[in-house]
Order: sequence, then structure tokens, then C-alpha cells
Amino acid sequence: MRFQTDLVSATLTRRYKRFLADCVLEGSGAEITAHCANPGSMMGLAEPGMRVWLEPNDDPKRKLKYGWRLVDHQNGHFTGVDTSLPNRALKMALQARELAPFAAYDRVRPEVKYGENSRIDFLLQGDGLPDAYVEVKSVTLSRQAGRAEFPDSVTARGAKHLGELATMARMGHRAVMLYLVQRTDCSSFALAEDIDPTYATAYRAARDAGVETICYDTNISPKGIAVSGMLDIAI
Repeated sequence: MRFQTDLVSATLTRRYKRFLADCVLEGSGAEITAHCANPGSMMGLAEPGMRVWLEPNDDPKRKLKYGWRLVDHQNGHFTGVDTSLPNRALKMALQARELAPFAAYDRVRPEVKYGENSRIDFLLQGDGLPDAYVEVKSVTLSRQAGRAEFPDSVTARGAKHLGELATMARMGHRAVMLYLVQRTDCSSFALAEDIDPTYATAYRAARDAGVETICYDTNISPKGIAVSGMLDIAI
């Protein structure tokens, strides 16, 4: 999935009110405020002085003319910070039937209502196959070299989603918790149990109920983001 507009590089000044980020554009030195599409803590990714990549827009309906898309670790690796991008990239991969665990499904339905006032990220359907309910979480935290972790903050909503998946599994459907790592510097995935023990408990209960766990990494550059290979899961 390519970015709609060429990204521009900048230096992060501060991230605040969760969805705002002040930056200085490289080259012009202009000071701007960008939209940060990430409600998490962004631990280790929002330090002043970091190099970031922003997507400009000329949409008159948008108050902010830049969206923060990437952190550039300046060692050849990137982290995607926009939590809306994983679902867009995954939708393309699922529709193209590029992901082996889901290749048999020929119908991809995003944002389908289910459970108790919830929406599943993707409902996959295919003739002769059980419906597959796929919940997606964007993973950006890494506190140990090479290991990605989720969550980066307490997430009651995430625990609720695991409970909904467990219910689907008990009903005989296929239920999948898919973690998509938006970092290019990780080779394995684990739960950040110390950050949210309740989420870890909900995860194990869902796993015992039959919920599958799958983790993919991504190829990321200032040109775009694409789903790549599967990562080892250390849970």
C-alpha cells in the first residue's frame, strides 16, 4: 500500500493531547502541527528530536495539513505510527489472498457488527469454510532488541475484543487475533504483561477457548507499507 502523497521529513518537537504533534519541517524549518493517528502511549516513539515522516494533504475539510506516518530510527529501520494503516494494508493482502492462513477465503468484509456492540476488523467467508472473525492490533512497542510487544498501555477495549473472539470460537466459528507489527526491526512478538496484566489474562482465556494467534511483520519505507512474513510468537 503506497502513501497517497509523497511524505516529507521533519523533526519532532512534542506529541501532546494524544492526537497532536508539533514538528519542524526539514529544509524550510517551518513549524507545523501534525495529526497523530495513534491513541496509545507511543512509548519510545515520541521523544523530542526524533526524525519523523509526515504526509501532507490539501483537503479543505481537514484543519491539520499534515499526518504523522513514520518514525525514522535513522539506522535503516522504520516504525509506522498511524494505527489506521495496518487494516488498509491487510485488506489489500486479504483480498489478493496473499496470506497463507486465510488464502482459502474469497470474501473479505471489513467492520462487520458482532458481539455486544462491537465490530470485527474483518469477517472472512468462503464456501464450505467456517466464518473467520479476524481482530487486528497494530504493534509498535519494542523494549528489547528484536522483540515487539503489545499493548503499550492499558487497553480495556482490547480485552473486550478478546472476550468477543472467545465467544465466536465457542460458537464454532474461526476466531483469530492478528497482531501486525509496524516495525522493521523485530523478529518476534510477546505480550507486555507488565503493562496490562488484565489484557494478558484475557488473551490466555481467549486462547483456551480456541482463538488463534497470528503475527505478521511489515515492510515499511517513506513510499508505503506492506504486510510481510509471519513472526515468531513468544507467549
